[in-house]
Amino acid sequence: MTSNDDKSPGTLSHAATDGSARMVDVSAKTSTARTATATGYIRMTETTLAALRANQLKKGDVLGVAKVAGIMAAKQTAALIPMCHPLTLTHVDVTAVPDDAIPGVVVTARVSTMGQTGVEMEALTATTIALVTVYDMAKSSDPAMEIGGIHVVEKTK
Repeated sequence: MTSNDDKSPGTLSHAATDGSARMVDVSAKTSTARTATATGYIRMTETTLAALRANQLKKGDVLGVAKVAGIMAAKQTAALIPMCHPLTLTHVDVTAVPDDAIPGVVVTARVSTMGQTGVEMEALTATTIALVTVYDMAKSSDPAMEIGGIHVVEKTK
C-alpha cells in the first residue's frame, strides 16, 4: 500500500490510496512535548447557575464531577474517535468556571503529552464531556441549557 503521509496539496492524511479510511503512521515523527487547550460553554438560566454555585442541585457537586469527567474523557479519546492514536497523557487540567455574563459555565481543558502526535482531540473531548456532565447534573433544573463554542484555543508542538 502506498503511503499518504506527505503534506502535498490534495493529499488526504487519513485516507489510503484507494480512498478507504486509515490511521496515519506517525512512527517516523520525533517525540516532542505537545499541548492543546480547548474551551466551550454551557448556557443556563440565572436560577440554575445560582443553584449550581450554591451546590444546591439535586445531583451534588456539578463542577467537581464535571472536572473529573473531563479528565476521564481525555484518557479515553482513542477509544471514542476512530482515527485517534492512543496516547500516554502526561497532564490533563480541566477547569469549570461559573460565568454570570453567559449565564453559565465555561470549561477549559489543557492536555499535555510527550509524543509523536498532538493532543487537540483529547482537549476537545475533555471539554465536551465536562460540558455534557454539567448538563446531565443540572438538567432537572434547566432542560433547555445550551452547549456551544467548543474549539481549540491553543496548540503547541
